[in-house]
Amino acid sequence: FTEMPTDNFVESSFWNFDALFQPQQHPARDQHDTFFLLGAAQGSGGVPIPGGLSKPWRCAAEGPALVVPWQCWGHRSGAPRSLPTHSLILPPAPQEKFTPVKCFSIDRVFRNESLDATHLAEFHQVEGLVADRGLTLGHLMGILRQFFTKLGITQLRFKPAYNPYTEPSMEVFSYHEGLKKWVEVGNSGVFRP
Repeated sequence: FTEMPTDNFVESSFWNFDALFQPQQHPARDQHDTFFLLGAAQGSGGVPIPGGLSKPWRCAAEGPALVVPWQCWGHRSGAPRSLPTHSLILPPAPQEKFTPVKCFSIDRVFRNESLDATHLAEFHQVEGLVADRGLTLGHLMGILRQFFTKLGITQLRFKPAYNPYTEPSMEVFSYHEGLKKWVEVGNSGVFRP
């Protein structure tokens, strides 16, 4: 695994949401869930929002008709700057030739949520990305089991979940001996090709 650069604390909505195929009308994109900033957007270390969007970005707007009736993608909606809601760094444009990759990051992320014992506005998040041909949900579960086992967490359960940027998606739970119950320790999913 290669460590992703994680020194960018201001991100454009395009790189924070659109590049992950998150619909522009999704509730996570409003000011109740995201910290927005004033000023022109750059993001991703100064990589501007692409002017001519290629087919994968258009798919984010049009979406498969059988999945969600997505609204048209608006370039202006991708422009506002925000504090990052995740630390995943995507390449600035789809590559001509596919190259398998394994990368990770550990970084601070920000969510505009109601504060309680399990939710803070700023927290550290571990993210990983494995991209290759022929990978399945079973591969993802195996990688997660290996990751958590190395942390000493061996009792795991996977539960189907909804994430606007992955499909299928899963929550990961571990049995906590002290609490005598299963607690969520992770979230995961398969990115759309």
